[in-house]
Amino acid sequence: MSTFLKIVLVEPSLILRCGMSFVLRRLTSFDIQVVETGETERLEALIGEVAPDVLLINPSLADERLLLRLRQQRSVRLIAFQSALADARLMQHFDAVVSIYDTAEQIKEKLRSVCDSRDGEASQELLSAREKEIIVGVVKGLTNKQIAERFFISVHTVITHRRNIAAKLQIHSPAGLTIYAIVNKLVELNDVKNTIYSNEEQ
Repeated sequence: MSTFLKIVLVEPSLILRCGMSFVLRRLTSFDIQVVETGETERLEALIGEVAPDVLLINPSLADERLLLRLRQQRSVRLIAFQSALADARLMQHFDAVVSIYDTAEQIKEKLRSVCDSRDGEASQELLSAREKEIIVGVVKGLTNKQIAERFFISVHTVITHRRNIAAKLQIHSPAGLTIYAIVNKLVELNDVKNTIYSNEEQ
């Protein structure tokens, strides 16, 4: 099944813009709609109209104020479309960098990586603060009873939270929750290692 993506492509060079648009529309495993522009005057209005998943922009067209405003739109991922050296300070605002020398496969992997990070953030937003605390408890090896005692709630409430977490994330094992918690920075890797070692010693 293809992943549908709306991309706004901002590049002043017609040749580069058409070439990248051609490559994007032919990437396997993606169904991509591309809206092209060569200027930034109406860029923010265009983003409001199109509601893109990804903004692919030549960094020479963006200043720091524009990028900071765009970063506030959490649903939009920023990818630099780089054809020349760019200011390193500007580049730190981007989620990824696509070069004119990248292969189609490299571009596809960068898009997939950006989409995966977006999905991870979206799933975190679905979780309540309490559910995140429950995940941390599970990852650290606490029983339902221990989690209940720590947060002054009933065991039944813990079980309900765990069911809701499994339904939201489609993760049904402590190992899966551990990976999720590490990737989404709910716990430090060292915390998990310490839990594993202490469990092995018991």
